[in-house]
Order: sequence, then C-alpha cells, then structure tokens
Amino acid sequence: MRHRRRCAFREQGETRIMPTLNRREFLRRGTNALAATAALSRAGAVAAAGLPKATDMRTLGTTGLQCSYLGIGTGIKGRGPGITELTLKLTGEQIIGLLEHAYQRGVTYFDMADRYGSHVYMREAMKRSIPREKVMLLSKVWSREPEWVKKDIERFRRELDTDCVDIVLMHCLRYGEEDWPGTLKANMDILADAKAEGHIRAHGVSCHILPGLERVAETEWADVVLARINPFNSHMDGPVEKVAPILKKIHDAGKGVLGMKILGEGDPKVVEKMDESLRFVGSTGSVDAMTIGFMSTNELDEVIGRIDALATE
Repeated sequence: MRHRRRCAFREQGETRIMPTLNRREFLRRGTNALAATAALSRAGAVAAAGLPKATDMRTLGTTGLQCSYLGIGTGIKGRGPGITELTLKLTGEQIIGLLEHAYQRGVTYFDMADRYGSHVYMREAMKRSIPREKVMLLSKVWSREPEWVKKDIERFRRELDTDCVDIVLMHCLRYGEEDWPGTLKANMDILADAKAEGHIRAHGVSCHILPGLERVAETEWADVVLARINPFNSHMDGPVEKVAPILKKIHDAGKGVLGMKILGEGDPKVVEKMDESLRFVGSTGSVDAMTIGFMSTNELDEVIGRIDALATE
C-alpha cells in the first residue's frame, strides 16, 4: 500500500474629466474618502514597527501553524463557473514550475481549492522538489452538502498524496449564508471531525460577504479566515473602513487572518499602485499572511522584491 506524505509542518505560525456631483453624492464620497484615509493612517502608525518581508515566517493566530507572509494563489487556474481562467494559457508544466519556483524563493504557503483544479499540480511539485513537511497546504470545499464535504476531504488527501491538509476552508461564503454558523453547522461538524482525526489541522471560511465576515470573531469553531483586503475597495466585501476593523477584531480573537485580493484580482488600477496596497496590508497588523496569484515567475519575483523593499524602507 502506498504511503502518503505525512503532515509534519512545523508549528508555534493620466487626466480625467470629473463627473458633475450633486450635494448628497459629494458629501457621501467625501465621507468615504475621510474614512479610508483614517484607516490608512491607522495602518501607517503600525508601520513604525516594520513591515514583514515576503518570506518571513508568520504564525496564524493560535493555530500553531506557520507559513511565509506571501503565499502563492492558484485560483486563476479555474474550471468552475465564475472562476477566472487566465492560466489556461499556461501548460501544466508551467504551473508546476511556478509552484517550484515559489518554494525556491522561500514561499511556503500554497493556496488551493477544489474548484481551482490545482491539487494535481501541487502534488506533482511535491513529488519533484517541494518537501511536504516544509510547506503549508490550504484548500477549500465548495459543496454545502455535509456528506459530500466528508468525501471531498478524503479526496483532497488522495489528490495531494498527503495524510493531512493543513487548512481546509468552506469556500466563498456568499449571499444567503450570512448566518453560516447556524445554517452550515453540519458542514462545520464534519470539518471538526476531520481535524480531530488528524486529516486536517485547522478549519475556517473564505468570505465574500461582509455579514459573514463579521461572524468570524465570535465563532469559536473558526480557526482561520481568508478575507478580501486592499485600500482601494477593489473586489472587496465592503469598504475598507469597515473591513479593516473587522479583521482587527478577528485577529484579536486569536484567529489566523489570511488576506486575498491584495491587488484587486489583477485590477490594473490597483496593480499600478501595488506598493501602496502592499504597504497598507502589511501595516494593518491584522493580516498574518496573504495570497497572490501569479502568471509567471517574473511576476512572483517582482512582488517579492516589492514587499522586501517596503520592509527595508
């Protein structure tokens, strides 16, 4: 019988014409701008302590899990409805090579999901050169039927060829799931059982609705949250002046906080101001690690360079 890799990851962690605005709209935008500025100012105060480097090891709340500050996302390799499929332009070999390059650069956090179809590439990368015990594997279950969640976890372990997956999240909390601690209790119990059995090490949620995000801090079951955060309100659950305090509350409750959409899912306006977004997220003091997807090793290298340069300013 073939033995799967054991989960031995260490613990602890241009010029534009402005539109005409009526008074109400002018005041609304002004208020939002002031609130966003205040959020940025609070983050700037934290920055005095120094920003993390891309490969600094970070502890995720009280889970004992540690990973690099920068994680590599695989969501752009999508096969399900609504998933961006940019990396369909890449061959499997290129995707595997990108994962290997990330590890060579010191990235130990690999973000996957069932709907991304990325398990097979990570498995091959681990067969080739990435030591299972040196990395943190995160994946996500899409199904909302408890019996399928249990089957999915077992399938994840087979697809990744590992005894356990470090983190498994309920993928993409969405409208209609605001009361997820109640409506998805059966799914939570399945994940808790998997944790007790050693098949996963932590569980939680990835959020796409603000009310769902607000429930994380008060929900003892939640070990980790994957949340959308950037200072430009691009692909966010709500305005940054609301999201940032919620993440602080979650972090203060001992949960692991993982950031996503740092560059607004490749939003050109955000990418153009990459340093500002990276500086903001790193300065919050509430984001333990973050995941960014890349199309090439050059993109990954650039982001690592940008993060490290900001950390040494």
